[in-house]
Amino acid sequence: MTSLRALECLVAVADSGSITQAALLLHSSQPAVSHQIAALERETRTVLLRREPRGVKLTPAGRAAVADARRAIEAAASAVRSARAAGQAAGGVLRLACAQSLTVALLAPVIRQWHRRHPEVAITLRESTAMDEILGFLDSDEVDLVLMSTPPPGRFTITAVAEEEIVLAAPTGHPLTEQPAVRIEDLEGAPLVHFAPDNGLSVWLDQSLARAGVHPETVMRTSVTAAAPQLAAAGLGIAVCPVSAVSDGFPGAVRSFSPRWVRQLVAVTSTEPDPLVARFIGNLRTHGVRLPRGVRSRLADDNSASAKTRPAS
Repeated sequence: MTSLRALECLVAVADSGSITQAALLLHSSQPAVSHQIAALERETRTVLLRREPRGVKLTPAGRAAVADARRAIEAAASAVRSARAAGQAAGGVLRLACAQSLTVALLAPVIRQWHRRHPEVAITLRESTAMDEILGFLDSDEVDLVLMSTPPPGRFTITAVAEEEIVLAAPTGHPLTEQPAVRIEDLEGAPLVHFAPDNGLSVWLDQSLARAGVHPETVMRTSVTAAAPQLAAAGLGIAVCPVSAVSDGFPGAVRSFSPRWVRQLVAVTSTEPDPLVARFIGNLRTHGVRLPRGVRSRLADDNSASAKTRPAS
């Protein structure tokens, strides 16, 4: 197969019109350049240069080869630049996958920041509600980084990036939201808008409630995380969901649990993160989960009211 060095020699000869000058341009010797040209001619099975008293000239075959040789040399240089940029976390392609519920609250602000600060980095995103599916993206090398709420089995490298609060969403005036504090135990027998089995939150919530010994009554299920609080607000029951699922201007009531209930959000990679991925993870950790101002203020007001009604210890 033709070497890149042979193509560089051909281009240098074409540009300088002389094997001697080409050798100087390439910091090589005249015999070495002649050897590369001869090897290229053997490979192409045709004459590429004609030796003349005043130097060399390209044959038609040589002129045809030089055009592609220039593109090959530039492509090789571009490959080196791209690899160097990715290695220095300054360029390349970053392929992300995440649990559907994390896209807006965790990922979107950081991606927007990268589009502004690192326009040379192309970012792709795949979403899913199923843990097995997004881990499959990682196993098949379709993505570089997965963001999820449940740490997977130990064959992966896991980095904690943020905490997210789990809240109660309910219709305005629901008895649970009128209490000074909402405990997990208060959910016993409550009508619950649950998540469908294809949403990873379904298993997670079942396990969490089982550990607390609580058994609400499922009245309906939804695959869409953000739909659960909306259905609860419409009067179908209550929802237990990540606070990121509660939109600004939410028409129902949203309350924190006492004690505060949080879940860990993690970044998952197949090996130790490379510099580009590591920089992105670092930005996720710095940014955290940002809530709409309205939701944040409502939770703060509720927590403040709860603190005032708790007896002093």
